[in-house]
Amino acid sequence: MGKTTGFLEFERAAAASRSPHERIQDFQEFHTPLSHAKQRQQAARCMDCGVPGCQYGRPLEGRVVGCPLHSLIPEYQDALYRGLEDLALARLLKNNLFPEFTGRVCPALCEKACTCGLYQEAVSCRENELAIAEGGFARGAVKPHVPPLRNGLAAAVIGSGPSGLAAAEQLNRHGYAVDVYETSDRCGGLLMYGIPNMKLDKEIVARRLHLMEQEGIRFHADARINDPRLLNGPDAVVLCCGSTMPRAVKVPGIEAEGVLYAVDFLTRVTKGLLDEDLDAVRALVQDREVVIIGGGDTGNDCTGSVIRLGAAGVTQLEMMPESPLERRADNPWPLWPNVLKTDYGQEEAIAVYGRDPRRYSTTLQEVIPDAKGHVQAVRTVQTQWQDHAMRLVPGSEKTLPCGLLLIAAGFSGIAPELAGRFALPVVKNRIVPPDAENPWRIREGLYMAGDLRTGQSLVVSAEADGIACAEAVVKDARQSGH
Repeated sequence: MGKTTGFLEFERAAAASRSPHERIQDFQEFHTPLSHAKQRQQAARCMDCGVPGCQYGRPLEGRVVGCPLHSLIPEYQDALYRGLEDLALARLLKNNLFPEFTGRVCPALCEKACTCGLYQEAVSCRENELAIAEGGFARGAVKPHVPPLRNGLAAAVIGSGPSGLAAAEQLNRHGYAVDVYETSDRCGGLLMYGIPNMKLDKEIVARRLHLMEQEGIRFHADARINDPRLLNGPDAVVLCCGSTMPRAVKVPGIEAEGVLYAVDFLTRVTKGLLDEDLDAVRALVQDREVVIIGGGDTGNDCTGSVIRLGAAGVTQLEMMPESPLERRADNPWPLWPNVLKTDYGQEEAIAVYGRDPRRYSTTLQEVIPDAKGHVQAVRTVQTQWQDHAMRLVPGSEKTLPCGLLLIAAGFSGIAPELAGRFALPVVKNRIVPPDAENPWRIREGLYMAGDLRTGQSLVVSAEADGIACAEAVVKDARQSGH
């Protein structure tokens, strides 16, 4: 450990943000990194506690505690504190293939399990991770990882989100000839079209894709699952298509115009930015009252996006009650803290509209269209939870004006055409792997990873699962004599 008393001497410091009124004028990332000296000081706070929960990465009471990638956090913090930047980068990249992504969008499970966070504020793991990664790119230390030998085997990865990219990268390092197929017009999966620019600039995604191409990985956009190239040739096919079926909201009037799933809306926004044509999506939002079903990260991303597009107002409906400000006794460290979090979109709504956009213990009851079939209002009703069951509260109905309704209620399973194309063993919208000892293998030569296998999860978890799947592919190939 570099500085034995660092956690006692220095308080946590976070990167500054541009003010809400300033940052809503564009879709650019809005955090200002700490100086290199400040980053080293923050790294000095790492206790090297001996039993680092930050890198545990295992489930505890149903939630993962610490980093699913088992990142060597105390090691890279120590190297950063000592000014050994190349060593810090090497220890970071040992377990994390894409720290420039996780350093921006991960909710920092590592920090929630930080030993220092038991009695004071946690060590800045995520910001230092991003600083190490971006510093490596800036000085040219992040280079293509070209395998010295090829093994004569080919792999096709279907889907180019975090699990697909991780599986492709890991297979390429093992010497496979890797082709990645993506149904969208640009590769990157949810990194490209599911996460807004202000959280993850698309130049960052393009930079990584270019690096992977230099390593020999081939990307194919606008591909289809019935592509003839998938029928013959690959020794292994890895499905990383995500949990793509949005959870349906079944209420009267839901078929009205002006009702969109969040993923479709966010895709339109990003495509508009990349194509330098936001007029169509702006017309959906500008001067309209927007209601968003869902109070999670995707709902928050929608809130930040519609504010930038000129919404007259925004309301998020959250069926769960408001979380407490501090941990309850039944939610101790190192479990994920179930406490109130006000994210960037909600901060911006408070600044612009003068109120928190979230309405807790509230759900959608009806969509009310106008004479032309376009949504003009929604009716809501309050919820109560008892014995883990939700009930609606009679007499609590309210009507809200609404010119655009966005559904950010999560995802429920895989696309039927994918299940049919690959004859997948699907039960209740989930693939059931035949082999419990190898949950990534569906059958010989066919594998799965990421949200397709686990259900909707985090970028860091999807990356970890993609790496594990690739290792399962390699192990099977070796056992079969390849």
